[in-house]
Amino acid sequence: MRRYGKHTDEDDIRSRPNRKGNRPRTHIRPKHEDASWGMVLTVDRGRLTVLVDDRIVMAMKARELGRKAAIVGDRVALVGDLSGQKDTLARIVRIEERTSVLRRTADDDDPYERVVVANADQLAIVTALADPEPRPRLIDRCLVAAFDGGLTPLLVMTKSDLAPPDKLLELYGDLDIPYVVTSREELESGAAVNRVREQLDGKITAFVGHSGVGKTTLVNALVPEDRRRLTGHVNAVTGRGRHTTTSALALPLAGDDGWVIDTPGLRSFGLHHVDPSRVIHAFPDLEPGTENCPRACSHDEPDCALDEWVAEGHADPARLYSLRRLLSTRERTEGD
Repeated sequence: MRRYGKHTDEDDIRSRPNRKGNRPRTHIRPKHEDASWGMVLTVDRGRLTVLVDDRIVMAMKARELGRKAAIVGDRVALVGDLSGQKDTLARIVRIEERTSVLRRTADDDDPYERVVVANADQLAIVTALADPEPRPRLIDRCLVAAFDGGLTPLLVMTKSDLAPPDKLLELYGDLDIPYVVTSREELESGAAVNRVREQLDGKITAFVGHSGVGKTTLVNALVPEDRRRLTGHVNAVTGRGRHTTTSALALPLAGDDGWVIDTPGLRSFGLHHVDPSRVIHAFPDLEPGTENCPRACSHDEPDCALDEWVAEGHADPARLYSLRRLLSTRERTEGD
């Protein structure tokens, strides 16, 4: 058997032929300095629809990104055919760091995190005042996800012609959440659309809500040129609606002054991924009072310094109650 020493002649060493004929693997990745930037509009079975300048481009993720996936709202760098013509395909080679994320799990015991939307400025939580009945626990969970992910919440209440909004407004009044109340008649006339639009201009807004609350109908009214064919219906027996949106979809508002991201109707909203310590950041009037809290304080235990902070008059007790209601939402089911 022939042995080679430290100083062998390269010509004397036999190399194995590359039967596949491809280039050898390397850990050096291309920089793609000529890549163009775009925004992911929707994702469908591994194919991504991306807006590049004023063109709609179909793309797929580059292998070099590994398991990192691009989602709706992501800013991505692309190479390849960016013409947007039929049967062309570009390649996503980089994903820009996200400014915010909306995440959820199937339930509170599910460790698998689903990132729904990236880089949204606010989360519009759509709930019907009747038909179907409001689900405050689901609203609470959406609020926690918004605060945790860096989104500003907006409460949109629909079907006020069927029930008044007073109870919900009383429940969430202490959270200082902006809200809009709409009726079906106002939606048809356009008056409600204008009020909602005022909250959306210049922002990227993700819309969430359980099926049947009128979320997609509202999105259709806000973006009439991109109307959906089906607006769904509510089952008269179960009170549940039929899903009309199967994947998140970003739509530009008229005048290019903001974006609406419609998401699939929710059955549940798990919070397994949420770090409760981040929720306090949404309560700037209470946050200074946590300085004397015990280490790893949940802010909902006997030794929490917030009790004394509020008792001394630094903040409204109703705000502390609202914080603790949200923090405890993981321990409650959405139907409680």
